[in-house]
Amino acid sequence: VTFFPATLTLPAGGSATFFCNISMEKDSGSEYSLNWYKETNHSQAQKIAEISRNNPQTKTEKYLLTNHTPAFKIEILNLHQNDSGSYYCGVIAFFEPDKVMESNRSHLVVTAAPEKTNTTDEPEMEEGNPPDHVKAMLLGILLLAGAVVLLIFGYLTVTYRRGDVQKPPSENAPAEEKPPVVSVSTVDYGVLEFQWDPCPHVLPDNRPADQTEYATIIFPEEKPVTPE
Repeated sequence: VTFFPATLTLPAGGSATFFCNISMEKDSGSEYSLNWYKETNHSQAQKIAEISRNNPQTKTEKYLLTNHTPAFKIEILNLHQNDSGSYYCGVIAFFEPDKVMESNRSHLVVTAAPEKTNTTDEPEMEEGNPPDHVKAMLLGILLLAGAVVLLIFGYLTVTYRRGDVQKPPSENAPAEEKPPVVSVSTVDYGVLEFQWDPCPHVLPDNRPADQTEYATIIFPEEKPVTPE
């Protein structure tokens, strides 16, 4: 009866697998049972599991036994540090009562659980409290966005003011009224000369009592005058 591997070192929370290989030289058809034992600090061995030749598999809360005749496998589940110790198997042959054939000892060392097992809590912490580099990146983005908004606002303000200055007077100020054209009457004085037909030989008494004289008056073209 052989038991292997000779040594296993595994972290807590995992599982350990050992194999027990038996060889029946006299009668391959003999009935037997296979027991598994554990020793701690060279104390008295303690039986931990059992499987018969005709049973394909046996499972408990702590152990899983599988029959692969002539090899048998035992899996120690959910390891704890107190599972450390020496393990071996023993064959009880029914054709030879009270005869137990024991295997060699294999040693199991269970170490403390690695720190990585605590990583399941890290995502929740990260969701509630983002890391510092994420906070810094978000702050930088906000500052950059604020600077861009200020630049755009300043540009629009300057452009609007320049547009007010450069607009033609017709857009910025009310249209100036054209000065009214004022006609100024002027008075020109002149002398009207009438042509007399001197008739020295005619006596004044013979002249007609009423005589009408006609004259033509020509006025110059008026020019508009803008009042001061």
